Amino acid sequence: MAQPTGLVAIGVEEEFHTIDLETRRLIPRADSLLAQLPRKRFGTELQRSVVETNSRPYVRLIDLAEDLAALRRGVVAAAEGLGMGIVAAGTVPVADLDSLKVTPDPRYENMLDEYQLLAREQLICGTQVHVDVRDRDMAVAVANRVTPWLPALLALSASSPYWLGLDTGYASYRTLLWSRWPTTGPLGAFGSAAEYDEMIADLVRSGVISDPGMIYYDVRPSAHLPTLELRIADACPRVEDVVLLAGLFRAIVVEEINAMLDGRPASPIRAEVVRAATWRAARSGLEGELVDPADGTPVPARQLLRRLLERQRPRLEEAGDWELVTELTEAAVERGSSAARQRQAFARGGLTEVVDMLVAETRANTDWVPGAGPERRAVTEMLSGYDASCDEAIVFDGSARGPYGLVLTALDRIGADGLREREQQRDEVQRGLGMTFHFDGEDDRLFPFDLVPRVVAAEDWDFLRTGLVQRVRALEAFLRDAYGAREAIRDGVLPAWTVDDSPGLHPAGYQVPAGVVRCAVAGIDLVSDGAGRWTVLEDNLRVPSGIGYAMANRWLAARVLPELVLAAHTASPARAVALLKSALTATSGEAALITIGPDDSAFFEHRLLADEMGIPLVRPGELTADADGVRTSGGDPLRVLYRRIDEDELFGADGADGRPLGPGLLAAVESGALRLANAPGNGVADDKALYAYVPRLVEYYLGERPLLANVPTYLCRDAEQRAEVLDRLEELVAKPVDGYGGKGVVIGPDASRGELDEVRTLIKAEPDRWVAQETVRLSTHPTLVKGGLEPRAVDLRVFVCTGDEPVVVPMALTRVAPAGSRIVNSSQGGGSKDTWLMQ
Repeated sequence: MAQPTGLVAIGVEEEFHTIDLETRRLIPRADSLLAQLPRKRFGTELQRSVVETNSRPYVRLIDLAEDLAALRRGVVAAAEGLGMGIVAAGTVPVADLDSLKVTPDPRYENMLDEYQLLAREQLICGTQVHVDVRDRDMAVAVANRVTPWLPALLALSASSPYWLGLDTGYASYRTLLWSRWPTTGPLGAFGSAAEYDEMIADLVRSGVISDPGMIYYDVRPSAHLPTLELRIADACPRVEDVVLLAGLFRAIVVEEINAMLDGRPASPIRAEVVRAATWRAARSGLEGELVDPADGTPVPARQLLRRLLERQRPRLEEAGDWELVTELTEAAVERGSSAARQRQAFARGGLTEVVDMLVAETRANTDWVPGAGPERRAVTEMLSGYDASCDEAIVFDGSARGPYGLVLTALDRIGADGLREREQQRDEVQRGLGMTFHFDGEDDRLFPFDLVPRVVAAEDWDFLRTGLVQRVRALEAFLRDAYGAREAIRDGVLPAWTVDDSPGLHPAGYQVPAGVVRCAVAGIDLVSDGAGRWTVLEDNLRVPSGIGYAMANRWLAARVLPELVLAAHTASPARAVALLKSALTATSGEAALITIGPDDSAFFEHRLLADEMGIPLVRPGELTADADGVRTSGGDPLRVLYRRIDEDELFGADGADGRPLGPGLLAAVESGALRLANAPGNGVADDKALYAYVPRLVEYYLGERPLLANVPTYLCRDAEQRAEVLDRLEELVAKPVDGYGGKGVVIGPDASRGELDEVRTLIKAEPDRWVAQETVRLSTHPTLVKGGLEPRAVDLRVFVCTGDEPVVVPMALTRVAPAGSRIVNSSQGGGSKDTWLMQ
């Protein structure tokens, strides 16, 4: 299956020189800088004049740009406070080799002893781009395939024409200095990660290198992670050039992965030609000719870059990068390489002018983010000590990501005292709305609502809508098949037990007439990781709740924070009401919402939805039913029951005539006189075991590639998978296959030894009833707590209504986990936020 570019995360390591602003020379003071910076994001290199930054991995280039800019802001601010300058370039024109020292670390000191002048002259900085791949075998397999296009990326980054005070005549003299090491240049072809690792072991055994970290090829698989790393590029003064490199390299990697999976051969280019092409790029940069990978002939650099751009257009469009990368490519071609700009600066004022220009470009670009508004960098005092390591809204330095500048600026204007007043107003409005949630054995309490809204970017929402419609179409097809011909089982797509042994399989499901929509309303739970990669966590096709709370959240936010909601320009709850009612009544007439009443934990939502749709709210004891139809106790006929009650509880309830309601309801369903929405028996499609097969269902029923990813899931009924689950239980999330509302879920990393032992016993006793999933590190979001902001894990429940075709409701429910928890369900103490779905 092809790998979608839009799900592939990328990260960047940048190296920066530290210089004396008076002499413009390199100075070995990186350690004093690092003492002021968080170690997780900033680190040392061989030379004490170099600082390294490490971005978080991101799916969207815009998010990567924000993180890179924030990292630059951090290192520049720390340096300037110490009277130093920061330069992002392959080399700094002026250096005193005798005054520079390697970082005091045994490994680096051993390298100096072994490699002598080579190590002392390692006064160079590069840009490394990491691209996620499926596994290390994939990384090794694709590494050699991407090498023909790496010289073009080197030309884009070329920023090292000067070395020890001299113009070398090269655009990237760093490349020549770098190539003196024994393990640099193009990487050969390997059949597997094991074969690649064996080669590294042979090099270490030979004594030529001391450890695997000294593998410096132009591109290399990570030693520990499933990523492929670009190493050929110079450090770039302008952060937009780094973003461009990342976008192009990701597209190249994904294109070659897809080609390999499709059985297409690699480009027939010899390693000697690639090495020569690399030299050509280092010599000429963007101002001369490069070697065309297609036929090995010289071609103007600008022409080759545009050819590369067009070649990667499908991958760039798939990732949503096409417009940005095209803009950045044209700007880079028009501007020329950093090497050319440095020579222009030298003509104006010598090497001093060159260094000053590099310092200025590096500093100026700390604010570059495409499309950013003037409030993007809003920082609030309420973020003191905030952990932004997996956050959707906050960058590591406390600045706002994307549209959150508007949000944080507004919160700052209101202030801590004002927000306390708004929280009191929120509670009053909730009481007025009756916006409560009922917990077993307790009095009704206000539904926890956080004032800080969540924003889902337009690019993400467009992607999610398409993927959600696809998924619900496939699940609806499966439901009809499961209660019909079972063609997916016959064709070997599913094992028979996924239907026959499912706790959600219900005899009433067979009584639903053919052609009737079984899933009128689906609630799909999604999570985003720190990289911005969206994953489906659960499908809810029985009686999904939350759409009413999402609507109420918007009304509540509009009353309490009108200045924010008016600025958001998001969809009105009326649109959600219209879609829901249309899905229920598109082919039928009279409708009602059926509930057990105030004892239901979500009765507030039932009442709200019935009122907004203008349909009756009824209880089983108010109805009579037979094959001819369903009537209220007042004699009004009903053609549709929007079911917000468990099917067995509904069928076992007594009707208005004192007799069990179930037989009459099912007779009406079977005759076509009544439509139950959602249909009985839908649980067969949303249990956790079937979830593992949904990507297959998309391919089988729709003939399409699944757009939304699943969390890797292990079926405990399978002996081999069960053994892995029991061995890794403390790392995984264990779930009952028919669980809902977070009940029975055990999150291994958060569980006690007793909880793990208990679930281990349950899995061994009834393995068919359990699945386990890899633990997803949920993204966090700022949440107002006692006048400050703290990160809380969040998920997103999105609703899909199916009338003639599935339509995604433009109103979603963000659920917020309590402090220290990853379980967001209301029944487990979770809360919610207003959610802005940007168009």
